[in-house]
Amino acid sequence: MGCAPSIHVSQSGVIYCRDSDESNSPRQTTSVSQGPAAPLPGLFVQTDAADAIPPSRASGPPSAARVRRARTELGSGSSAGSAAPAATTSRGRRRHCCSSAEAETQTSYTSVKVSSAEVRIGPMRLTQDPIQVLLIFAKEDSQSDGFWWACDRAGYRCNIARTPESALECFLDKHHEIIVIDHRQTQNFDAEAVCRSIRATNPSEHTVILAVVSRVSDDHEEASVLPLLHAGFNRRFMENSSIIACYNELIQIEHGEVRSQFKLRACNSVFTALDHCHEAIEITSDDHVIQYVNPAFERMMGYHKGELLGKELADLPKSDKNRADLLDTINTCIKKGKIHKIHRDSGDNSQTEPHSFRYKNRRKESIDVKSISSRGSDAPSLQNRRYPSMARIHSMTIEAPITKVINIINAAQENSPVTVAEALDRVLEILRTTELYSPQLGTKDEDPHTSDLVGGLMTDGLRRLSGNEYVFTKNVHQSHSHLAMPITINDVPPCISQLLDNEESWDFNIFELEAVTHKRPLVYLGLKVFSRFGVCEFLNCSETTLRAWFQVIEANYHSSNAYHNSTHAADVLHATAFFLGKERVKGSLDQLDEVAALIAATVHDVDHPGRTNSFLCNAGSELAVLYNDTAVLESHHTALAFQLTVKDTKCNIFKNIDRNHYRTLRQAIIDMVLATEMTKHFEHVNKFVNSINKPMAAEIEGSDCECNPAGKNFPENQILIKRMMIKCADVANPCRPLDLCIEWAGRISEEYFAQTDEEKRQGLPVVMPVFDRNTCSIPKSQISFIDYFITDMFDAWDAFAHLPALMQHLADNYKHWKTLDDLKCKSLRLPSDS
Repeated sequence: MGCAPSIHVSQSGVIYCRDSDESNSPRQTTSVSQGPAAPLPGLFVQTDAADAIPPSRASGPPSAARVRRARTELGSGSSAGSAAPAATTSRGRRRHCCSSAEAETQTSYTSVKVSSAEVRIGPMRLTQDPIQVLLIFAKEDSQSDGFWWACDRAGYRCNIARTPESALECFLDKHHEIIVIDHRQTQNFDAEAVCRSIRATNPSEHTVILAVVSRVSDDHEEASVLPLLHAGFNRRFMENSSIIACYNELIQIEHGEVRSQFKLRACNSVFTALDHCHEAIEITSDDHVIQYVNPAFERMMGYHKGELLGKELADLPKSDKNRADLLDTINTCIKKGKIHKIHRDSGDNSQTEPHSFRYKNRRKESIDVKSISSRGSDAPSLQNRRYPSMARIHSMTIEAPITKVINIINAAQENSPVTVAEALDRVLEILRTTELYSPQLGTKDEDPHTSDLVGGLMTDGLRRLSGNEYVFTKNVHQSHSHLAMPITINDVPPCISQLLDNEESWDFNIFELEAVTHKRPLVYLGLKVFSRFGVCEFLNCSETTLRAWFQVIEANYHSSNAYHNSTHAADVLHATAFFLGKERVKGSLDQLDEVAALIAATVHDVDHPGRTNSFLCNAGSELAVLYNDTAVLESHHTALAFQLTVKDTKCNIFKNIDRNHYRTLRQAIIDMVLATEMTKHFEHVNKFVNSINKPMAAEIEGSDCECNPAGKNFPENQILIKRMMIKCADVANPCRPLDLCIEWAGRISEEYFAQTDEEKRQGLPVVMPVFDRNTCSIPKSQISFIDYFITDMFDAWDAFAHLPALMQHLADNYKHWKTLDDLKCKSLRLPSDS
């Protein structure tokens, strides 16, 4: 044995295994044919000039040039194997008794040499055996002779039957491609009944049946072909005994219907393979109407085939037993063109081509074949099935993209020079690390401010180095029943209304709004922004419900925090709304994305304790334990936001939207809030640059006008855009006007100072030692923050959204901090400004 057996699927749908190191005979075959026919009564072989064949030619296996298609007369009145009286026809032919439907005789030297034809269907290359023809004529006449000699001339194998019974039995044995039935006379047999009996068998699905009808005199009207079509005939042949007329008819059928039916038989093998495939596969029309699904697709989606065929994915009923989320994803990908395509190119091999940003034309003339799960495994089949669990593991596709990259590099090393191989070793070491997107810093002594920022913002601290427990000083779930209902946006005091008139400007002063609203800027700004974007209309909720929701959310921000309070939330909401107004951002997102972004900005820091994730992990806080020291605060913000929203119908802004919209909206909000967690900062930025900036730059360079990237509206790219947008909005302080930038810098520094003080009091590890209020240089910390986190991110965001005013503020503010640092000034302003 040695080698693993291969799986083969024949064109008739037969599946069998073959050992690669054994003979070509199948080891195990499941057949769909009817089996060999029993000996037929009155079976004769009729041949031309049989006596003229030399004995040396008449013995032994005949060569291809000497094989004659047997003309088999199947008649009634004689039993198989009995000797029939010899007779000579008008053509001088002699009849011999035979007992098998497979009988062949050697041919004359002038017979046509039979060869197989090669047919191509897409990437498949098929070999078509010589055509087999069955003539059903009750009596021999010039018409049957015409078709007989036409078959001989065309190189077809030909059988002739005299009775319906023998015709059916011969067909079930041979599976002829063409059947010619004499429809001229009804006294011998009913031609339409014979045709229907043949059509009732499975092999007739790919058979062309021809009716020979009598000629119509000029004074009679020609009969309709509909009765013939209803009986199962494919074509009608007007009586004509000319051999060339019969030959032309048969040749046309071969190159038309027979060739097409042959390709359809080949498709059966493809569908048999698809039915046994473990991948979930669906085939749709150009209009996305489902035409085929395999059993794996049914199992994965939770639908039966009868529920799917003939329907669009978008129209399918959704229930708990179905994968509605996956259904929506598939439907979105189909609508956006994010599928693999198999084109109907005649003559050329079809090629699968995944979508790329450069592929601009959404094709229509193609069949959509989507593999919903992973691509098939390349692992060889197991030689035995004694270990079914291992067999399932080997059939799974568990290779990650990074594994494929490592395998490619390993293969390249084998034939590389030593220097290249050593360099590739270093590459492999880097690729095997987990933090692929995080820059590696030098020693801590080089830049303590940057190192402390990275340690404080991008790690989870020195987990559990102290037994102390950090407990919030504020009740997490504040009751809001005692709070008064805020006034409507149309009735706000003039001082607030005047400020809000300027809320669409990037230079909007959030601190002035904080002052006039008595530290409640989120409610007023939120109502104005949400009204501008039509959030109430989208959510189908009243303004009263929205006001109550804003009140609850703002009440759960800690006003005692220097930085992470509702003013910061309002500032991030303002920045998000500003970004959503930019043309390219607006053209890239749907309204659901806009609503999700505004809600995410509003709740992204709700109930923030004024301490970093690293502090909470080191202190062993309840939240750190609950979320396993991973994205502790960000997970808490989203969880609490939804808890506060849905626990009271008075503030439940989601209560009137359907389940699917709610699930999509909720997932988008969660994804954006989690993106504000800094440990994956560089991963998000790099993905945005590689998936959005670079393809967009390539398209702009290749065209005369500035246009949006072709793939910006694909779901995965919309996700990257939303993540980048809220990340930039969350840390946009260095891009604000200088006065606002300085105020935010002072507030965040004060919050970090307070954390360092508490770490020292509780004996916890000091996460950011440079943020000691007695020694810290705020200008240096701002310079490090801008250099390390802000510059590259906003360069990428500006390249997409076009934000010249922000970038100018960033340059001016950076110059301000550099000036202070050069003067060794640790304060926020120059002495002259003070």
